[in-house]
Amino acid sequence: MTQQASTKVNLLGMGLPALEDFFVNELGEKKFRATQVLKWIHQRRVDDFDAMTDVSKALRTKLKEVAEIVTPEVTYCKDSKDGTRKWVMKMPGGSAVETVFIPEEGRGTLCVSSQIGCALDCSFCSTGKQGFNRDLSSAEIIAQVWVAAKSFEVGEDGQSSVKERRITNVVMMGMGEPLLNFDNVVEAMGLMMDDNAYGLSKRRVTLSTSGVVPAIYELAKVTDVALALSLHAPNDELRNTLVPLNKKYGVQATLDACNHYMARFSEKRVTTIEYTLINGVNDEPQHAHELAELLRNTPCKINLIPFNPFPNSGYERPSNNRMHRFRDILLAAHYNVTIRKTRGDDIDAACGQLVGQVSDKTRRSERFIEAVELGRTAADIAANRGQRGAL
Repeated sequence: MTQQASTKVNLLGMGLPALEDFFVNELGEKKFRATQVLKWIHQRRVDDFDAMTDVSKALRTKLKEVAEIVTPEVTYCKDSKDGTRKWVMKMPGGSAVETVFIPEEGRGTLCVSSQIGCALDCSFCSTGKQGFNRDLSSAEIIAQVWVAAKSFEVGEDGQSSVKERRITNVVMMGMGEPLLNFDNVVEAMGLMMDDNAYGLSKRRVTLSTSGVVPAIYELAKVTDVALALSLHAPNDELRNTLVPLNKKYGVQATLDACNHYMARFSEKRVTTIEYTLINGVNDEPQHAHELAELLRNTPCKINLIPFNPFPNSGYERPSNNRMHRFRDILLAAHYNVTIRKTRGDDIDAACGQLVGQVSDKTRRSERFIEAVELGRTAADIAANRGQRGAL
């Protein structure tokens, strides 16, 4: 069912407690009906109430009158030469988001968006240059998982491909800052982990944040998903340029919040530190040594990400030698370090390349285009942000 203007309740984004409340208090039905319907929607990927054969005909009729299961329209779906798949999904209002599936041996990771565009405007990220439109609802977030899982049920040859392309991990690393859409993201992640829905373990659902410090403390009260921090710099001065949010929540305050989040767990849990390596900007040996010192009291693993170029960024990807030198310094300091393999760059599905189709309410995209026409790049704008103001 594609999206239409409707006054009916969309059941897609409701977790089990909300769905139970709907069945008991809105429909006057037994609580167990919520579990039945939840399984039909998320485990069997059914969006037609008439297909829910163990639900009474009378209840199915009632559901059709007041509720619906609405998924976004897929306007683009393409596979990369390396097996990565990208979807563009159209949302109400005309904007669209991008979702990416990355297959690897023994696992399949789905990168999910939480907002249309992004409000943070990190200088090295193409998504931020599109501006910001709005938060996604919990239904629009979980719909990305639903659409991806549904697409892998039957291959092009008509045979089931679910074993070969099964979603084993979900990362909230697509368009947007998840913690600026707190309630909807938490609701959607709950569905990802619900045994009656997708049944992913808490270690296989990862929320990536640029460091919205108060929300990290709030997150610790409601969930135990894995946490990743988009750090990208070893000090406040450099991070202020790359990640403007750092001017509000500095590096140490952000790490303190991450340490608080992880300290609650009895088992060993660590924060994933994401660090995009940009040639000549944050990839020098002194940056690696400084990062090693900065993180010595933060249990973590470090994921080094080669910068993925986009038009008018003004930044460059480092050479393999520079990346390996940076990694080796951290390895010598006894950190668990990996260099992320770039995937899907031939279909603009690599990290930092997701742009969707954003009806920008911030005018940032318009101002960025104007700046480019004057010969300025994203790097120039970031370097002068403190003097001239952010885009």
